[in-house]
Amino acid sequence: GTGSSILSALQDLFWLSKSKVEKQLQIISVLQWVLTFLIMGVACTLILMYILCTDCWAIAALYLAWLVFDWNTPKKGGRRSQWVRNWAIWRYFRDYFPIRLVKTHNLLTTRNYIFGYHPHGIMGLGAFCNFSTEATGVSQKFPGIRPYLATLAGNFRMPILRDYLMSGGICPVNRDSIDYILSKNGSGNAIIIVVGGAAESLNCTPGKNSVTLKNRKGFVKLALRHGADLVPVYSFGENEVYKQVIFEEASWGRWVQKKFQKHIGFAPCIFHGRGLFSSNTWGLLPYSKPITTVVGEPITIPKIDNPSQREVDFYHSIYVDSLIKLFDKYKSKFGLPETEVLEVN
Repeated sequence: GTGSSILSALQDLFWLSKSKVEKQLQIISVLQWVLTFLIMGVACTLILMYILCTDCWAIAALYLAWLVFDWNTPKKGGRRSQWVRNWAIWRYFRDYFPIRLVKTHNLLTTRNYIFGYHPHGIMGLGAFCNFSTEATGVSQKFPGIRPYLATLAGNFRMPILRDYLMSGGICPVNRDSIDYILSKNGSGNAIIIVVGGAAESLNCTPGKNSVTLKNRKGFVKLALRHGADLVPVYSFGENEVYKQVIFEEASWGRWVQKKFQKHIGFAPCIFHGRGLFSSNTWGLLPYSKPITTVVGEPITIPKIDNPSQREVDFYHSIYVDSLIKLFDKYKSKFGLPETEVLEVN
C-alpha cells in the first residue's frame, strides 16, 4: 500500500545519500594524497621555519633536534606503522579508481625480492595504494612478505613528510637503504622500485603502454649482489588517470624537464585530471579509471658479490622477457586488445 511505497522511497533516498557520501570521501582521500605528493614537503618546511620565529619556537626546535637524531632511520628500513597502513582513508582511496592487486604466484618468506614496478605514470598511484597501504590486502595475499616502496631520497629530507612516508613502509631509493633492507633485515623483504623513474613519467599518456627499461640495469645488479629474486609488476591503467602535455625531444620544454631530472631527480610534468566538483572540468584530481596491478612470477637470482656486466645483461634480458610475457598474458583481461604491444625503450 501507500505506507510500503513511502518506506521504499525513503530507503532509496537513504542509500542514494550514503552513496554520495562515500563518493565524497573517496574524492577527499585522493585529494589529500595528491596534495601530499605535490606540496606537503615544501609546506611543512615553511611552517616549521615560521614556527621558529614565533613564541612557539621551542616546539620547532625540539622537532629539529629529533630530526638530527633520527636522520638515518629512513636508510635503515624506516619506521612503518600498521595502524597508518590500515587507515580507512586508504580504502576510500582504493575505491575511487578502483585499484586492484592481482597475485599470480606465491612468494617464499625465506627469500628477499626486488619488484620492478611498471609503468611510473604521473604519481605512481597504483604502487602507493598496493604496497604502502593495506587497502588491497598485500599482507594477506603475500603473507610474511614486508613490502618497501622506494622513492626519491630527497623526500626524506623534508620535515614531517619523511615521517608520514616512513609510516607507510616507504624508503629512499638509494644504495644504502636497499643494501640495508636486503642484507641486514632478515628475509621476506620486497623492495618495490619504479624502474622507469622520472624519464618514464615524461612519456606517460592515456592509451600508451611503454616502459623505460633497456638501459635500466642497476636494479638487476643489486639483485645479483644480494641474491634477491626479481619480480616483474605491471599496472594496467596507471597511464590512464592523468592527461599530460608531451614535449618533443628537441623542444625547449623537454630540455627543461631533462635538466630538472638530471640535477634534482624528478621531471616537472604539465598534466591535468578532473576538477574537484565535476569530472567535466580540469583539475588535480586523477580520473577515476581502473588500475589493476599484476605481480608476476619471481625470477630466481643467484648471489654474486661482484657480478660482471655480462651477468647483469643476461638476467636483465630474462627480466625484460618476463615483463613482456606478463603484459601479453593479462592485457586482454584488463581492457586492452590482443594486438596491443608493450613498448620497451
